[in-house]
Amino acid sequence: MDFRDRIARRVARELQDNTLVNLGIGLPTLVARCVPPGLRVYFQSENGIIGFGARPPEGMEDIHLTDAGGAFVSALPGAAAFDSAMSFALIRGGHLDMTVLGGLQVDRHGRLANWMIPGQLIPGMGGAMDLVGGARRVIVAMTHTQKGTPKIVPDLTLPATSLRPATLIVTEMAVIEPGPDGLILRERAPGVSIDAVRRATAADLLVAGDIPEMEF
Repeated sequence: MDFRDRIARRVARELQDNTLVNLGIGLPTLVARCVPPGLRVYFQSENGIIGFGARPPEGMEDIHLTDAGGAFVSALPGAAAFDSAMSFALIRGGHLDMTVLGGLQVDRHGRLANWMIPGQLIPGMGGAMDLVGGARRVIVAMTHTQKGTPKIVPDLTLPATSLRPATLIVTEMAVIEPGPDGLILRERAPGVSIDAVRRATAADLLVAGDIPEMEF
């Protein structure tokens, strides 16, 4: 199991039955193939679909079935397609139970930056700002560092996606929950010490008692 699968599997443990969940571009889309058996989760993409599943087998792709990043997805029985206006009405209207987004940085308050990379041409933030503002729960699924540089920082150096804090941060090293007093270390990856998580995190972490290992 590589680090991306670890993150996706741990995020999938946050899914709840009969809920509407948005999966962002990139790593978050892997969550669609990790849904626990028997759980009814309706995945939504801001390009206008509810009820998509994991990427289909090679050769079975449909050019009309893609997620917001253009990657192929499957359509589950009962899936529905609609225009962008309806899709964003669902998001902005508070109808999403959860969104899973990638991240470039998260600060000590849990605020996310995930749409601008310095020196690169980015077409725009897409639905990220609306998703962070509209979903009931916001889970950031990202690597803990980028080429050794911590992505969980005291203060954002990239433009904030929203001032609203994330609900949970899941990386290959830890599960961290933003709270009113700071970032709380909830879980650590198997074989990863608390000190190792702290060394890879630029922001202060609140640690109380024994920290259990992540389950996948």
